[in-house]
Order: sequence, then structure tokens, then C-alpha cells
Amino acid sequence: MRFEVWAPRADRVEIEAAGARHEMRPAGRPGRWAAEVPEAGHGTDYGFVLDGAGPLPDPRSRWQPDGVHAPSRVYEHDRFAWTDQGWRGRPLAGSVLYELHVGTFTPEGTFDAAIDRLDHLVSLGVDTVELLPVAAFPGRHGWGYDGVHPWAVHHPYGGPDGLKRFVDACHGRGLAVLLDVVYNHLGPSGNYLARYGPYFTPVYTTPWGEAVNFDQPGSDEVRAYVVENALSWLRDFHLDGLRLDAVHAIDDGCAVHVLEELAGEVGALRAHLGRELVLIAESDLNDPALVAPREAGGYGLDGQWSDDFHHALHAALTGERQGYYCDFGPLPVLAKALTRVFVHDGTYSTFRGRRHGRPVDVSRVSGHRFLGYLQNHDQVGNRAVGDRLSASLPPGRLKVGAALMLTAPFTPMLFMGEEWGARTPWCYFTDHAEPDLAQAVRDGRRREFARHGWAAEEVPDPQAAETVRRSVLDWSEPAESDRRDLLEWYRALIALRRARPELTDARLDRVAAEVDEAAGWIVVRRSGLRIAANLGTEKAVVPVGDGRVLLASDPAVEPAPGGLSLPPDTVAITVAGTA
Repeated sequence: MRFEVWAPRADRVEIEAAGARHEMRPAGRPGRWAAEVPEAGHGTDYGFVLDGAGPLPDPRSRWQPDGVHAPSRVYEHDRFAWTDQGWRGRPLAGSVLYELHVGTFTPEGTFDAAIDRLDHLVSLGVDTVELLPVAAFPGRHGWGYDGVHPWAVHHPYGGPDGLKRFVDACHGRGLAVLLDVVYNHLGPSGNYLARYGPYFTPVYTTPWGEAVNFDQPGSDEVRAYVVENALSWLRDFHLDGLRLDAVHAIDDGCAVHVLEELAGEVGALRAHLGRELVLIAESDLNDPALVAPREAGGYGLDGQWSDDFHHALHAALTGERQGYYCDFGPLPVLAKALTRVFVHDGTYSTFRGRRHGRPVDVSRVSGHRFLGYLQNHDQVGNRAVGDRLSASLPPGRLKVGAALMLTAPFTPMLFMGEEWGARTPWCYFTDHAEPDLAQAVRDGRRREFARHGWAAEEVPDPQAAETVRRSVLDWSEPAESDRRDLLEWYRALIALRRARPELTDARLDRVAAEVDEAAGWIVVRRSGLRIAANLGTEKAVVPVGDGRVLLASDPAVEPAPGGLSLPPDTVAITVAGTA
């Protein structure tokens, strides 16, 4: 078997495999080393020795069964027997996404246990599962954003074969699978890349330290490392797309940004495989250039998260105005998010203390390119106690939020358990073995929330096993009557979205919204449909004209002269005439 590694900082490189050390020789491009080890194969443990130090894990390790600090293990992709040969993927347009964290989706916290719950997603009406990161990270428990082996699958979840079984099972049920990947940083524990070469640069700083080197000397190999990693997830694991974490933290001054390069390579792979592949960015920039075609000077990505829509909806529902919610809450702001995508589209951001964002040309850009969500892992887990909306909002208001999200002109995404109003929180948790690092995480979390009035003892310890345990979904809850009622509401909304073409028509210039801030109501117009919601404290007559009610969150909703009479915290969807 041939082993290769890029290690330009080493004068001598050896590979330790099959019980012996083997000298590696320069090979091909500068800094590359290679060696043949005939006795090595699938299941062989190995590591690289740099100038006598090591063995160290392979930067492109595909299997880390003994943890992020241990030797790598050879994994051969072609040994897995796929059954999804007829699968051609699902387009982003018209899809409903479901964000899922493998470690807390089930008590077992494995891919195989998650497979047993896929029929729930099918019956809900979901099209696509979006997995939080599964690249190998320290310890057993974590969100996955501290990954340090981007090519390997976290072993406690089930390793590479476990992920393949999950993807294969999803495809067999008609579900696409996206994976959250992190290319803006690596975690602090088990990160050996800097020992090999200039994977990081001090030219830029990030919240996690030195930035990944995308444009400084040696960056050609780093860019290739990232792009080839993305292609491997899509090709070797049959994934249908990637969610790119926090791309605003990627510093790249090259003429062709690495995101544009990635989009081009994924487009070529899409053509070769003959199936849908999508790239979705998480970005804080409010810049439509991310989803603009490369031919028009954009990056050519397929979609991006829309935090402004979330903030506008969350603040309107909850009344919260702290932190980045300070510019959100009034219903006209929600109306702008529903019709113009970005609230901050060149306007002043109080939270940032400057102007922010750029407008979306709603006559040319499709709304399906923006993901809309009522909750997600960040917006729940980055609260002090990981509380979901179901912890503070009554069922009626949860139904209003769900309706406004699932009838918006965006690609909707649910966060696991949201559909039944899960009582379980979803907290921030880690599993660092190093005492100093573990304490630093605890202290940082407590300091962050002390600024918002939380006492240290109220903030869950990220390292505590109890914090993880409390975050696991309770699958007995959907059978409870009040939880079942909300679940059926979500199913009805998704079914209506399937049945009515107006709701999957993502042309933004066909969306309008009218509000009465004093009365607390909003009406969203989607061609012949009207989505009317009352977020006020009193019953209100909402002007939707004459029409038939297709779906209402409460039987107390009734016709009134010129519209509908809506009690507080209710929503109804009507269609004009008798259609």
C-alpha cells in the first residue's frame, strides 16, 4: 500500500505501520513524501514520524478508532456495499430540512440508533437531514465544531461505516443528507496539522486563534486539502451536500476565493455523478454574492442561512431585545425579512455599531436560496441554559411561529425535537480530557453569560455528563397529548406546503406582507394564499378578504366582515375564492 503526506517543515519523514518504521522519500510536489508498505491494508494502524518525533496521526486520516491523539487506521472506501444506486438526490428548492445532532438525537447517540428514527422524519414530511459535524473530535461528547480530523468520522457515533449505513438508509427512504463541515478552524485538542506544514497563518486572527491559511505561502496545498475533503464527503460517503460553517471567518485574499473554487469543483463532481449536490453557507455577512452565480461575479453557492429572518421571527414571538435582537421585534421588521430577506441590507446595525449587509435583488434571486428557521442548534445551544422556545412560549404561539416559518418563501429548516415542542434543553457540552482546557471552557462560558445577568451556578457545566444527558431527546414525549397536537400541526403545515404550489414558489417579488403593529397582526400574501397571524393580546379582525380557510391553529378562528376574527396567538391560512 502506498502512503503519502505533505510535510514541508520536516527534513526526514518516516511512517510507522504494521509494526515497523519505513523511510519516506520526496514525491511529486514540494513537501510531499511517499512510501510503499506492502503488508499494510484495511485495518492497519499507522502514523507519521517527523524528524524523529511521533508517530503522529495522518492529516488525512479516514479512521481514528482510538481517539484524536492515537494512530490512524487504514480505511478502504470500496469495501462498503451500497444499496442506493438509483438515488439521484433532491434539489434544495421545495425541500424541508431537519437539523440533527447524532449524539443527542437518541439515547444511544449513534448513526444506527438514528436510523431507527428515520420513519418519524418521513411521516413528518421532511426531505433532507442536515447533520451537525461528524468529523472526529476530542472525547465522546460534543457539538462537533471542535473537530481536528476533517477526513475521519467520529468513532463513538459509529465511524465511517456507521455514517455510510445512515446515508444509505436515508436514501432508501427518500431522504437526502447534508453534512455540516468546518473549514474556518480546528479544535484545540488533537490538532497536529501545524506540525506538518503551514496549515495556519498568524496574518489573520479568528475567535479560535490563527486562521486557516487560504492565501499565504503554502496555501495551495491547504486549499487542496479543504476542497478534496469536501469532494470526499460527497463522493465517498454519498452525501448530498455540505453546510459550510461560518464562512465569514474564512480569510482569503486570492483572486478566486476558496468558496468559489469549491463551488466549481462540486459542480464538476455533480455532472460526473449525475446527481444533485448542494453547498449551503452559514454567513454573518448578509451578502447575496454568496449565492450569486460565478458567471455574475458571485461565489456560486446554492444557499445560505438567514439569521435575520430567525431574529425577526424570534423577537416578534418572544419580546426579547437583548444582544443582537435589539434591532428586531417590531412586525414591520418581520415583514421586511419575509419579503426582502435581509433586515440589515446596508442599514445601521445597533448591535454592530455600523452599517451592515447588502440588499437582495428580489426580482432576480430565488427565496429558496435562503434557509429560514424558527430554531437551530446555535440559537438554542448558545443560550445560557440551552432553553428551546417551548420552555417559554405557549403552544398557540409556537404554532404561529411554525406557520410563519413553513409558509415563508425560504427553504425551511427544523431543529430536532422542535416539531413536538421538546421539553429537553439543548445545551453546550464538551468532553476535553485536558484539565486546563476543560476549566477554560467552563470559565469562558460563565463569563459570557455573567454579562447578561446569569450567576455562574446557573450556567450548565459543559464538561458534566448531566449536561449531555439532559440534552438528549425524549422520544416518549411525542405520544403526550399536548406534544402530539403540536406535532400534528407541523405535519399539517408541511403537507399543505406540498399541496399548494404557492408555498413552494420562491419568487420573492410575489411575496407581500401587511402589518398592524398596534393590533399585533401580520398578513403574508403568497399569490392567492393569505397567512394571517395574531401576535397581539386581544382578538383582532384581520383583513384577508373573502376566502376559504385551508388550515387554522385554533377552532376559535372564525369569519368576520372583511376577513377573519383571530384570537391572540392564532394563525390561519386562507385561499381566495373557492379554489
